[in-house]
Amino acid sequence: MSKKTILVTGGSGFLGSWLCEKLLERNNDVICVDNFYTGAKRNILHLLDNHHFELIRHDITFPLYAEVDEIYNLACPASPIHYQRDPVQTVKTCVHGAINMLGLAKRLRIKILQASTSEVYGDPVIHPQVESYWGNVNPIGVRSCYDEGKRCAETLFNCYNMQCALPVKIVRIFNTYGPRMHPNDGRVVSNFILQALQNQDITIYGDGSQTRSFCYRDDLIEAMIRMMETPADVTGPINIGNPGEFTILQLAETIIELTGSRSKIIRQSLPSDDPKQRKPDISKAKEILHWEPVTPLREGLTKTIEYFDQLLKEDPEFCK
Repeated sequence: MSKKTILVTGGSGFLGSWLCEKLLERNNDVICVDNFYTGAKRNILHLLDNHHFELIRHDITFPLYAEVDEIYNLACPASPIHYQRDPVQTVKTCVHGAINMLGLAKRLRIKILQASTSEVYGDPVIHPQVESYWGNVNPIGVRSCYDEGKRCAETLFNCYNMQCALPVKIVRIFNTYGPRMHPNDGRVVSNFILQALQNQDITIYGDGSQTRSFCYRDDLIEAMIRMMETPADVTGPINIGNPGEFTILQLAETIIELTGSRSKIIRQSLPSDDPKQRKPDISKAKEILHWEPVTPLREGLTKTIEYFDQLLKEDPEFCK
């Protein structure tokens, strides 16, 4: 396999850092681009001495010039707490960032992959969600900066493919978890684990009957790389996630069990526009990518709990 130079935007984030690591293991040169809005340098510190790894501090809402063979576009805050902090910048990252990365890919005539999201389906009225479903999204809600930003990015990628014959790849990522999740991203897995490890009350919004499908990070990264390796005429979108469906209450109870925590479960009102169900139909991923997740939830949670337990001991301030 010939060595490639691969650009990863958002490369110091939770998924981006693992992707950089995996691409390096496959004998590639990797350029990590991040403005560290939500990414953490600690995620890539161990890569900085690798002569095949390069870090560029850059905001992709501004043009970037580089000579590369492939682009993975992961840059964008992905948790509600982070993307709602600066909704204008979130939209700019989704839209201007996509335009800039697509422009770079067009100049170089290379493959580019867009890390889209299950949030393009909004609060779905069909279940499980298939790629042909157009979604049920509030365009002016508290989550719209992310949901509609990602939907617009998909439109841009599709337009560049149709008008410029650019080989684009779109994957729709469903809830993913694992080591290196940001401790303060407000997502249920990191929230529940940190609360449980500290024997704090575990907060559930609503009655806990809303469902999510949780995909372990190793499985997700493998699917992204397989998508990039498909022929140019395979553009997607393709759902990537674990079709195993769990209620939020089940997740909380499992984490309490695995941590041996004394935490109690408390309930608060449901946030605005919070989807009631999330479950991917991964038929396309099975057929086209020959992929499906292999990590059971309890196994993935155990590894994630070990990570946060160590993080609390080494850097408790980072977890506050």
